[in-house]
Amino acid sequence: MKRFEQLAQDLADLIRTGTLRPGERIPSVRMASRQYNVSPSTVFRAYYALENLGLIHARPQSGYFVTSLTSHALPEADVPKREARTTPVDVSELVFSILRAMREASQVPLGSAFPSPNLFPLQRLARSMARATRLMDVNSVVADLPPGNLQLRRQIAVRYGISGVSVPVEDILVTDGALEALNLCLQALTQPGDKVAIEAPAFYACLQVLERLQLQAVEIPVSASGGIDLAVLERALQQHDIKACWFMTNFQNPTGVSLESERKRQLVELLHQHQVPLVEDDVYGELYFGHQAPVMAKSFDRDGLVLHCSSFSKCLAPGYRVGWVSAGRYQERLQRLKLMTTLSASIPAQAALADYLEHGGFDRHLRALRGRLETQKNQMFAAIDRHFPAEVRVTRPAGGYFLWLELPASIDSLELFRRAAEAGISIAPGPMFSATRSFAHCLRLNFGHPWSPELEAAMATLGRLLCGTFRPN
Repeated sequence: MKRFEQLAQDLADLIRTGTLRPGERIPSVRMASRQYNVSPSTVFRAYYALENLGLIHARPQSGYFVTSLTSHALPEADVPKREARTTPVDVSELVFSILRAMREASQVPLGSAFPSPNLFPLQRLARSMARATRLMDVNSVVADLPPGNLQLRRQIAVRYGISGVSVPVEDILVTDGALEALNLCLQALTQPGDKVAIEAPAFYACLQVLERLQLQAVEIPVSASGGIDLAVLERALQQHDIKACWFMTNFQNPTGVSLESERKRQLVELLHQHQVPLVEDDVYGELYFGHQAPVMAKSFDRDGLVLHCSSFSKCLAPGYRVGWVSAGRYQERLQRLKLMTTLSASIPAQAALADYLEHGGFDRHLRALRGRLETQKNQMFAAIDRHFPAEVRVTRPAGGYFLWLELPASIDSLELFRRAAEAGISIAPGPMFSATRSFAHCLRLNFGHPWSPELEAAMATLGRLLCGTFRPN
């Protein structure tokens, strides 16, 4: 890391942790040059980098100041304060109807579940694909059936090692994206009618998997400050025969919130006491802001009860549909299910990703991607401050690319969704993230697209809709 990058990172960490507070003046270029023993040009480059992230701004004749990222911060999500209860899942019709309305290519994709493909090194991946297929051993077409391409699994094991988690190569199963890994996990752990603890709000695909497998949801509240409510989960484990938990521990979809490391340890210990497996959906774990990677719950697993699932779709290769699971004591069971269903993820795609991970500069790409996503998050925060009513509250995620907004209680987000669609804007209304169709006055926005006049205009239109008359009587 260059000296100006290190200085920018150190100051960014002080801002993110609140040591340098919004509105506070940071050291002048001359003072910072003396304080950090670097040249003024190094300080200028560091400050320009922080400006590009939206973390500081210059005031003429006054110096540089910490930017207030948003005046709409949501300290606590409006989650029903009740005990967990068993809920049959029947959301697919609602979800499919909303997704159908989002398919129009002309719509501004604020409701999309995907970041912009322009953020990914697709041309470099294409070269890896060409190289890998040219050099591919014809025997690998059979040899790379479950558990998957050996070189790719070795590279994934290295990624685990970098995170401080020791996962043997033979414990990694390559899948058709993370969603297949998550499906296989629940199939291995449950039977129709069983109960599964999930988050509230939860990723809508999680709800659809439960519905397809005829499982019952036990909703555990998520707060904007601390993630899942461990106290409610503990009581739920005592009151219900829960067969598995499916949680996103890092940058949860839709809220963007994460469990702190100590709470992850407490979660794993709690599930160990009850011998209930955790399906850890960690597809956004690489998309953290700053230099400190979040700890995965898998790192606290001592008896193989954590099934850690992830993929390259959100951080490197959308469309390649390559994910994986490290399933601990359940690995062999999942591998057999994989053989019985889809047999194998794409052999060329696996080989291409293995080549890229070895030669393509994955960590360099990730650093750039994280910086762009954090900049886009701050640009969306600024647009919310400019255009949305003061009553709107929003989460402040430290990674990923989603914001969760709590609107005034009188606003129906499904009606807002319809009005926004008429204006050429997609949003993701709150009820699609709940087995009980709760969160009617909430919505999710995607900041995974480079900021543009079109996005600015869409946010202004949403603000006008929120300030208007689209409220039920």
